[in-house]
Amino acid sequence: MSALRFTTSALAQSSALTTGRSWSLVAALLGLVGVALGGLALARRAGRRGAVAALATGLVGALVGGLVVGAARGGPGTGYGIVGGCVAVVVGLVAVLLGGLALARSRRPAPTR
Repeated sequence: MSALRFTTSALAQSSALTTGRSWSLVAALLGLVGVALGGLALARRAGRRGAVAALATGLVGALVGGLVVGAARGGPGTGYGIVGGCVAVVVGLVAVLLGGLALARSRRPAPTR
């Protein structure tokens, strides 16, 4: 019976929201907001401000995700948030790419007909 309690408590601890996991979650959410703003800016619904906001949130999300990955002392499943940090870096860079494309598109003059 004590082995069953140990296993149950170990499983509860391995899926708990640790500090590293919460920071990687915040970074991933910032990246997702940046991707959404970048997509809207590319569709010309958010305009130049949306492109700049996508660049900013994507950059912050990627940087925070990189800090989480850099500070992690273990691999996946250790509670340091390394997987979420890697996801945040990728999503943040996608947001930066979309924001940059939208910003470059907003600087071009409109085609004449």
